Amino acid sequence: MSANEKAKAKTDQAVGAAKKNAGRAVGNDRLADEGRAQQMKGDARQAKEKTKDIGKH
Repeated sequence: MSANEKAKAKTDQAVGAAKKNAGRAVGNDRLADEGRAQQMKGDARQAKEKTKDIGKH
């Protein structure tokens, strides 16, 4: 996995989790949903990069 893509995936996961938790804490469903979506985007990016790495070996 390229270091840049790995960093983007981790950032999306962390920021998404923070938004999701903040949204839940203040009762903002839109923010929680946005965070959940961003977290899922990071998960998908990480899975894609891992699949690429497996194909290289």
